[in-house]
Amino acid sequence: MRNFLWVLMAIFLTGCLDDNDANAQATDSVASGKKTFEENCVSCHGEGAKGLAKDWKKKNADGKFPAPPLNGTAHAWHHPPKGLLATINNGGVKLGGWMPGFKDQLNETEKQDLLDYIHSLWPAELQKIYDEKFK
Repeated sequence: MRNFLWVLMAIFLTGCLDDNDANAQATDSVASGKKTFEENCVSCHGEGAKGLAKDWKKKNADGKFPAPPLNGTAHAWHHPPKGLLATINNGGVKLGGWMPGFKDQLNETEKQDLLDYIHSLWPAELQKIYDEKFK
């Protein structure tokens, strides 16, 4: 019986450590993503990814759409992770915008961390909907 309790305790404690490690990794990826955002995206998408344009759905004088907010108030949360990564890699010109591609400027970890940061900005309700649909 004593051995059984030790085994249960070990399993329980291992589970606790894994959760803490996963939470630490998630926190690190969001912090890293924020740094990547601030270095590459903030000039167009604004502080906290709130956007810079009053109406991101209305084309600019040059006929291109402004950078949308990425904080959950626009449409980023409607797109699957692969679609968001495609936009990061290839830019938004084909979508009617002017965002450059970052395929060669960011590595895969930076891109994933960037997505984690953007996801962290969305309201909890949108995060839940997104996670249920895409993760």
